Amino acid sequence: MRRVSPTIETVIEPVVSGLGYEFVGAQFGQAENGQTLRVFIDTDNGVVVEDCVAVSKQLSAVLDVEDTIKSAYQLEVSSPGLDRPLFTADQFAKQIKETVKVKMAVAVDGRRNFKGQLVDVKGDVAMIEVDGIDYELPVVDVEEAYVIANISKSGSGK
Repeated sequence: MRRVSPTIETVIEPVVSGLGYEFVGAQFGQAENGQTLRVFIDTDNGVVVEDCVAVSKQLSAVLDVEDTIKSAYQLEVSSPGLDRPLFTADQFAKQIKETVKVKMAVAVDGRRNFKGQLVDVKGDVAMIEVDGIDYELPVVDVEEAYVIANISKSGSGK
């Protein structure tokens, strides 16, 4: 799955925002059920199934009218979840010190895949430390990026 084009984002974002949700980002590509448009939404109080259904119905109608995607596809609307996808420099900046996994559309220092600690974000460049080396990754060239959920096995035993 790859992030959607800016053209598709300009159709999706106003619909999601107009319904009172944060548009986190969207991906399009081959998934288990064929071509899929995956839209991530969020709120300060989280997202429930009814939120996804409401956005899906409205977004489906607008996408049909706008006809920005010419091939057949499945529409999925969901929360970002624990492995939060990252699409913008602002989203990267909120995850500094977290472990992230990044796949670049354009190679940086001869590699496209990075997994390490997000150290800093300056402008539109995310700095990720992998095995003691800092890599500067232009956010515009990120194909997909996710926060790696740190789920502790220790807890209260409940």
